Amino acid sequence: MANINKVISSTKSWNSTSCELIIFGIYQDLSMTKVGDEINEHLNKAVTKGINCGGIKGNEGENHLFFSDTKRFLLIGLGDKENYDAETTRKTGGRCVKIALKEKCTSVWIEILHNNNNEDFTRALAEGLVMGSYQFRDYFTDSEKSNDIPIFIEHAEIFNGDETEISRGFASGISVCLARDLGNHPGNVTTPSYLAETAQNIAKKGGMTCTIFDREQFTEMGMGALAGVARGTDEPPKFILLEYFGSDKNEKPVCLVGKGLTFDSGGISIKPAGKMDEMKYDMCGSAVVLGVMNALAELKPEINVVAAIPSTENMSGAKAYKPGDILTAYNGKTIEVLNTDAEGRLILADALSYISKHYEPKYILDFATLTGAVLIALGHIATGIMGTDQSLVSKVKNSSDNTGEKVWEFPLWKEYCEQVKSKIADVKNVGAARQAGTIAGGAFLKAFVGKDIPWVHFDIAGTAWGGDVKPYTQKNSATGAIVRLVLDMLKV
Repeated sequence: MANINKVISSTKSWNSTSCELIIFGIYQDLSMTKVGDEINEHLNKAVTKGINCGGIKGNEGENHLFFSDTKRFLLIGLGDKENYDAETTRKTGGRCVKIALKEKCTSVWIEILHNNNNEDFTRALAEGLVMGSYQFRDYFTDSEKSNDIPIFIEHAEIFNGDETEISRGFASGISVCLARDLGNHPGNVTTPSYLAETAQNIAKKGGMTCTIFDREQFTEMGMGALAGVARGTDEPPKFILLEYFGSDKNEKPVCLVGKGLTFDSGGISIKPAGKMDEMKYDMCGSAVVLGVMNALAELKPEINVVAAIPSTENMSGAKAYKPGDILTAYNGKTIEVLNTDAEGRLILADALSYISKHYEPKYILDFATLTGAVLIALGHIATGIMGTDQSLVSKVKNSSDNTGEKVWEFPLWKEYCEQVKSKIADVKNVGAARQAGTIAGGAFLKAFVGKDIPWVHFDIAGTAWGGDVKPYTQKNSATGAIVRLVLDMLKV
């Protein structure tokens, strides 16, 4: 992973900083942000000349480079002033840092790209700078490919930015980048053991407790669903627990559960060969959880959070579980397996059951690349959600609005829950044929959440990778989606 490794609040003005690239902004009404007039004068009114000849319009994403002595100046278009918001700031930060990389700059100075002191905008700018600087080039050996642009920018200075919000934005940004890295590494690198090692490193940094259960241990504990899915692989599966207690231990913890399926062949119900390589991304739910926990380790807020990650591969070895098998989950419920490619909900069942039994959650959020059906319904634009508590769902939607990470709620009506009932066991791991596949996944998971525990399920199969490239994402890459939304919910 390569990204900006420092974003700081600086009181150094644009003409006293040592940074190589100076960034300032202009709106569609052709008014500039606070230091724009000063820089315009320094550049012999080059901006004014550009406006007069119609070359500078202030449209969002528009950019113009100017040169003076040893410095470069970037004028970035901000669009409509009345509709300028935190997401625009985040995107602008991403655009700016990508230009800096293209220009081979190692340091940038940027003013607050709005004419007020909105804390959300400041945090969003720091996030955009970090996320936009992310590059995954770990496996290039050709020096031309690996070094055609600098692998990182040493630091960014935000002029007179709020230090607390910059620190929050930086922690959020690098945690998103960590989640992306976990997803982007191939399945022979990001294994269950690698996820466990990452969790242990986060725990060490953040003063957390990390407990790793291996195959023999979690099988003996009664996690028959996770054990069943893991039977077909020789790669050692893990059940990972992270406990962060930053507040009174008597305070109920928020509980996060992430699907850690590090490679999904589909098992006996094998997937088509086309794009099977993308199944390295099937652990992106666990990446969300580890990204959030990394931010907690960085910022150490006064809250309690418990995270659980069931992790394995889903392979078709001689011992692999089969369609028709009956598995018994941690809470004692029996599951009829009708499709071994509906494995994510099985391993989550044990994790949700474990969390429900051993903790008294304030609420539970789970994250999984669960269904292809959510991609059909929502494309790469929004994450599908469903849950048992409307106040919690509303909280998710509010954080979605705050962060620009779109969600859409699916219903969990009784009729859908009936569709996952089995004729020979308590539940089956698929719903009605070719109907409401995303909802069926949520309806199945609901059976393993403790009674009266508020819970929301996030199906991130459409948003965890792929889709249109945003200014702060990378083409053909994991996105780190939903990490920022959860941090907003936790008020971190």
